[in-house]
Amino acid sequence: MTETARDPSSMKRRPSSRLLVLDAENRLLLFLFSYNTGCLAGQKYWATPGGAVEPGESFEDAAKRELFEETGISVTEIGPDVARREFEMQLPDGEYVIADERLFIVRVNEQSLSKDNWTAMEKEVMAEHRWWTSEELAATAETVYPENLRALVYDE
Repeated sequence: MTETARDPSSMKRRPSSRLLVLDAENRLLLFLFSYNTGCLAGQKYWATPGGAVEPGESFEDAAKRELFEETGISVTEIGPDVARREFEMQLPDGEYVIADERLFIVRVNEQSLSKDNWTAMEKEVMAEHRWWTSEELAATAETVYPENLRALVYDE
């Protein structure tokens, strides 16, 4: 097996919850992830808030926790996932995993965010945030994940 060939059947699965956060104007919250060091150095992309499901935690509970940790926004209820995706990804520590993501739509009235609960890694790589309109997503040349995000959120 070469260094670039990986056997997906031997990779660890990484369940995670991602949030499609929409404000009162139907704009979508995305964070700019910018890696300056490590095996992901040079990668720069916009993506939704979210992260790994902790042991014993449901996807829904992880979504609520991640929303609070990454935005400071607290919700007591979260609806069912609106999309699921599975793909191979490399973590910042270099490990390759099979990502098992569930995406949840959350509507919020506030736009102010808090970084108070960010991890050291989040402080290092989450360079900025922005509320995007459907039109801005359609027009951008920047990398946005997931690739079909606009269709997921705006049914276009």
